[in-house]
Amino acid sequence: MHSTAKTVSAYLKEVPAERRAALKQLRDLCRTYLVGFKESMQYGGPCYSRSGVVEIGFASQKHFIGLYILRTDVMNAHRYLLNLPGVTLGKGCIRYSKSEKIDFKVVESLLKATVESTGEVC
Repeated sequence: MHSTAKTVSAYLKEVPAERRAALKQLRDLCRTYLVGFKESMQYGGPCYSRSGVVEIGFASQKHFIGLYILRTDVMNAHRYLLNLPGVTLGKGCIRYSKSEKIDFKVVESLLKATVESTGEVC
């Protein structure tokens, strides 16, 4: 779902009700762990950037919730934790078929690793 919302709060108000709690939890984790990152709306969804470079994002898409982990080293180091039914992976995208499929402990680990990473952004 490509949004024209100007703020993340406005974005969360327009997402499907059944996904709202999970997306709010993703936002809360991003705001907790991504200290020094700037929250904004880019590419139609919430993004978190450091030094002007987007490193994390999430979005409610038509058929999935997408979590975008754009540090290649972080994504590659966590792939084995994400090889689960109802979860598909791209180069920097984790697609959750349902919000119940999100393992928020793994998300915490991804966010913490992103903060520490100086690896390539895809």
